[in-house]
Amino acid sequence: MKLRHLLLALSITAVWGLNFSVIKLGLTRVDPFILAGIRFTLCALPAIFFIPKPDVPWRYIAGYGLIFGVGLWGVVNLGITSGLSPGIASLVLQFSAFFTILLGARVFKESVSRYQIAGMVIALCGLLSIIPITDGTVTLTGLALVLLGAMAWSVANVVSKKARTTQVFGFLVWSSAFSPIALFAIDYALNGTTGYRTLIDQVDTRAVLSILFQVYPNTLFGYWVWNSLMKRYPVSTIAPLSLLVPVFGLIGSAILFEENLSLDKVVAVVLVVTGLGVGLYGQRLLSAIIDRTTQPQR
Repeated sequence: MKLRHLLLALSITAVWGLNFSVIKLGLTRVDPFILAGIRFTLCALPAIFFIPKPDVPWRYIAGYGLIFGVGLWGVVNLGITSGLSPGIASLVLQFSAFFTILLGARVFKESVSRYQIAGMVIALCGLLSIIPITDGTVTLTGLALVLLGAMAWSVANVVSKKARTTQVFGFLVWSSAFSPIALFAIDYALNGTTGYRTLIDQVDTRAVLSILFQVYPNTLFGYWVWNSLMKRYPVSTIAPLSLLVPVFGLIGSAILFEENLSLDKVVAVVLVVTGLGVGLYGQRLLSAIIDRTTQPQR
């Protein structure tokens, strides 16, 4: 892998990790569902007028947009608003990998290996170690909401796989058009016109920058670059770098919000990241080690 591509991939994982803290900056001024609604409005517009519709059925485009926009990011925003720190949210959301494995086993009849089961158990220990933290960065409501968002992400992954599109960027842009109306409607149903009446008065430079960061570096540029690298290099080379997202998430939260990186949190990160590593790459790594050790010595 070329050095510039490695650095580019690392920068994307840093952007994705930092994004959780950037979301919290926006949530200090904008309601959770309105913030997500504005984000996906700008993801769709004006790009949708210049990018052709991907050649997949509308049900996949609409389904992905609603699940990814509302079920994932609308709910994650609500979880952060409910008291879960950005760093912990970035960590808990990684459970989507295991939910995707379980859902894939049911929908696509894929087998679940013993490495995946072992990884789930290790990561679950990490999740359980988060619950007793009492420094104000963890709430059960926030944990439950972000876990729900992780489940939604796994469903979105299944929808994307069933769509079988190669036009990843176009799929993201067109599906984003289905998120805003639902997000704005949910906020109106929950809060009436309060969030909209106060939006103009409360929004500031920090909130605007938060929205722009979520739309362009994080969503449009980030996913475009990541998927481009996935096409250029083997999945086994690029995908493991995503394990750094919660690490950057915690670092970003510590810098921007002075979150205390206690021993409990470090242990939780180690357990969850180790669980992800074992579950997603354990079998491949073991096979590589066996192949190397069984090669004839020269």
